[in-house]
Amino acid sequence: MAAIAEAQAAKGPVMALDARWYTDPRVFELEKTQIFARTWQFACHQSRLGKAGDFFSFKIGQTGLFLVRDRAGDIRCFHNVCRHRAHELVEGSGSRPFIVCPYHGWRYDLDGSLKSAPGEDRVPGFDRSCIRLREVRIEMFCGFVFVNLDDDAEPMAAWYPGAEEEMRAFLPGVDTLRPVAEIPVVEACNWKVSVENYSECYHCKLRHPTFASGVIDPESYDVSPQGHCLRHTTRSAQSEKMTYAIDTPNPHAREYSSWFLWPTISFQVYPGSVLNTYRWRATDHRQVTVTRGWYTPEGVASEQVDLLAQQDLETTVAEDILIVESVQRGLESGSYEPGPLVIDPEGGVMSEHSIAAIYGWLQEALGEDLPS
Repeated sequence: MAAIAEAQAAKGPVMALDARWYTDPRVFELEKTQIFARTWQFACHQSRLGKAGDFFSFKIGQTGLFLVRDRAGDIRCFHNVCRHRAHELVEGSGSRPFIVCPYHGWRYDLDGSLKSAPGEDRVPGFDRSCIRLREVRIEMFCGFVFVNLDDDAEPMAAWYPGAEEEMRAFLPGVDTLRPVAEIPVVEACNWKVSVENYSECYHCKLRHPTFASGVIDPESYDVSPQGHCLRHTTRSAQSEKMTYAIDTPNPHAREYSSWFLWPTISFQVYPGSVLNTYRWRATDHRQVTVTRGWYTPEGVASEQVDLLAQQDLETTVAEDILIVESVQRGLESGSYEPGPLVIDPEGGVMSEHSIAAIYGWLQEALGEDLPS
């Protein structure tokens, strides 16, 4: 925050990015290799991999991957490609004692080692001990599995300093939480338009009346960059204005906090200690799917969570769709000229310093000059 304020004092207002950052498909192609393939990406909650042999497949861009719990109880991530002739190995999720390629029957153990290949005994020099599935780095964050295609990337603790410790302190029962709902919503906009809209509350009082009056207190809202994380904090709305009841002994129950982990995942703890996640998956340069996940202790159904999820879908989500799709149309109009960000050196709800931080991370990854 201090660095942003100093730059603004020295050079004048920070300007919004040119429309090409959001409308040029060549920029999106660059983002796939320079951002998505080099950052920590959320895969799933560890509870989806409860026992040895449980697997879950997913993609980062066009790269197919799958998680599996091995016989030692560890979760591993592998490229979803057979080492023989490239057939995909698994689809969806499930459980099996071995990973068997459906093309020619090559069989891999849960640690990625090749166990057998039909006809291998008739091939001189065939050494299955040298053949393993290509493994991908994983890390755990409060029970959530993250992967990174970049073997040289710094660990999550360096990318998002203090975030896991803060979230565990804010939500002491986080290890008992399990997913109860996932709600995907398609937005007709560039993924960064959606991320930026999420990352500031400058618009909240004007565009999110239910959230800004019946869930949180916007006057206490602030966002603090820390590493490649944006930490959102505020108090809950006054008790008589809350749209749902709060009944938990958690000392943070009357607060809201969220942790956005650049580039495509955020964790929100709503008043009442309710956890949900936002996960962004870009389809192309003008469409993104935002999936909201909701969690309860041991995955037990909760009337409070059901109410909050439905309220969120009918208010904040619907309102945000109108915002981001309008912004995308404006960016594609051909008439947009970037204006200055509103950055208050003291932060607060009316400040867009979080957007300036995102610009910094974006330019750190792609450089300041776009492909011509």
